[in-house]
Amino acid sequence: MGLEILVCIKQVPHPDHFSEIRLDVGSGHIIREGVPAIINPLDRNALEEGLRVKERFSGKVTVISMGPPQAQKALEEALAMGADRGILLCDVAFAGADTLATANTLFYAVRKLGKFDLIYCGNETVDSGTAQVGPQLAELLDIPQVSGVQEVAFVDEKTLEVRRALEHGYMKVRLKLPALLCVTRGINRPRLPTVQSIMEVAQKEMIIWKAKDIGAPPESIGLKGSPTCAAGVYEHKVGRRREIMQGSTEEQVQRTVARLKELGAI
Repeated sequence: MGLEILVCIKQVPHPDHFSEIRLDVGSGHIIREGVPAIINPLDRNALEEGLRVKERFSGKVTVISMGPPQAQKALEEALAMGADRGILLCDVAFAGADTLATANTLFYAVRKLGKFDLIYCGNETVDSGTAQVGPQLAELLDIPQVSGVQEVAFVDEKTLEVRRALEHGYMKVRLKLPALLCVTRGINRPRLPTVQSIMEVAQKEMIIWKAKDIGAPPESIGLKGSPTCAAGVYEHKVGRRREIMQGSTEEQVQRTVARLKELGAI
């Protein structure tokens, strides 16, 4: 039937290097220089799901990301996995966006693209974990959406039945296309790019759009379009005391207990 599938991805700091991220207390900005960046893990699951739908029904998979120029690397990896087209929303006007301003930016990009049948997102990102952008984008597009998706099945060409994770089980939801789904890790196992698919990236379409290209009003994107902001940033330093007990194990235990009693801890 040929579906137009959109997948929203985000480039994030590698979780194994979170301890290397620094904070500029003066400006309140996060300093990520030198920290490796990857596609948000759940966004890879979202892309894999989109690719599987394409392989089953044919169509096209377009990957969209909002970010700085280096986010193009994430889109190139997505193209190597099998996506047909990459779109980078890159403009200083997008900087400082909270989840709503990010959803607004994606909304104007999707509106410019025109027709679509299915949008996939990761349920949340490892660097913020709000799980808000997907549902906000669906609300702006006025389409049905389901978050926490563990499984997707096509009832017919225009109807989906998805399994949504709950705290103590799951629920099944039936919805009509077009729709937006936010997927969880257990839905699939993302594929790795092949040598052949990596070589084909150069022949695939990569588009870079600025705010003016998608017709996004300045008051709805970036810092201006963000109803939430950081009121202040401070560095919390914790000092610790330590004492080393000498002697046999029994003596160390007795001295530790005595010391804790002195401090009023027990």
